[in-house]
Amino acid sequence: MFSSLKTLKRWRPGASLLRWATALLCLASVAVNLALYLLEQPLPAAALALQLIALLSIAWQLRQWARSIALRPAELADRLLKVQESERQRLSRELHDDIGQMLTAAKLQADWLQRRAPAELQEHCSTLRSTLDDTLANVRDVSAILNPRQLSSLGLEASLRAHLLRTLENTNVHWSLECRQRLGGIPEDMAIAAFRITQEAVTNILRHAKANNLVVRIQRQSEGLALSISDDGLGFSPASSPADEGQRGMAGMLERVGLLNGTLSVNSQPGLGTQIDALIPWPPRTLERAKTNNAP
Repeated sequence: MFSSLKTLKRWRPGASLLRWATALLCLASVAVNLALYLLEQPLPAAALALQLIALLSIAWQLRQWARSIALRPAELADRLLKVQESERQRLSRELHDDIGQMLTAAKLQADWLQRRAPAELQEHCSTLRSTLDDTLANVRDVSAILNPRQLSSLGLEASLRAHLLRTLENTNVHWSLECRQRLGGIPEDMAIAAFRITQEAVTNILRHAKANNLVVRIQRQSEGLALSISDDGLGFSPASSPADEGQRGMAGMLERVGLLNGTLSVNSQPGLGTQIDALIPWPPRTLERAKTNNAP
């Protein structure tokens, strides 16, 4: 994981050459001023022009550095989310392929043992098989949460429905997923963002909200993909800066939407439930394809 976070900087020959040129201009300007001072000569127009060029070059370099510093937090957040998704996929594969296979082998061994165990041990064997079944099911659930593989094969709507079924199966939450349009062809990063936002919202509902009803709406709009999640739980007071006030789930939602140039609003009050509305704009290529397909 840490190797993936190495250097966001890239060597650019053009920028490096300009930095060297700026340094040489400054040195030349200093040398000319020093020589004129020692010779007690007036400042000629050429020396004044050299100083002006050096100052302009320094100002340009400072502006470029300020712009690069301003962009780094967004670039870092984007990189961290990509690394996070990559780690989730790796952990999901390890759970599914390695631990899942070992648990399946242990279950087969337990079956073999139960067929040969005396009567007084049958109850213990049944308990062991039941424990292995539950553990294997939990491992598969965690693997699916970490890496929703069905996003690429089944699409966003089916993936959301499967997640809600699996997560809320043994709870008292009554839920509905409203999607009145086909969601095929949605870019992968948009689908992942919508899925993760819903996933985080459902987790918050189960941990904190104690809601009885949950409604998830997803819709294609001309501006982008609209997602709405509402519940009738305990509600809370949304922070103006979730990351600074410990609301890490909300901060993660805002980061995901912000990196896709989208918007997210949270309307909630204590005792009045919560509604989350997100709009993720279509990328330029998708808009161009839509205009081409709709052209006469």
